[in-house]
Amino acid sequence: MFTDIDLDSGVPVYAQIENNIQFAIASGILKPGDRLPSVRELSESINVNPNTVAKSYRDLEVRGYLYTRRGMGVFVNKGIEAKCREDSRRQIIARLHEVIGEAKAAGLSADEVNEIVAKSLRVEGPPYGPTPAEVLQLARPRRAAK
Repeated sequence: MFTDIDLDSGVPVYAQIENNIQFAIASGILKPGDRLPSVRELSESINVNPNTVAKSYRDLEVRGYLYTRRGMGVFVNKGIEAKCREDSRRQIIARLHEVIGEAKAAGLSADEVNEIVAKSLRVEGPPYGPTPAEVLQLARPRRAAK
């Protein structure tokens, strides 16, 4: 689940960890009562400072997704799945709206945006890794039709 954390991404690592957990709960990969790796285990496995992992866990606990049992670990809260799905959906829609606004401001047509979305949906890969070459190639200038 945490194998797609990209330390070179423009998205902060703590946000990637939070999103990974939130999306895993929303999609049913993580279930209520599931125990997460300890702060130390996760920080060592993804090679980040333990404070980064602790911040992610705290933020998710404040949002009600997780709870901590002293001496036992961090667990997925019960009854949080629907809220997680709704929050994930809202977050993704807001980001897509922002990106589409940027695309329109940059002069991309609806057909170009749709082509990028369609190709991105077909390509497999982690959410925070580099943009796949087959999607990036859409950025090349196109020749005008004669």
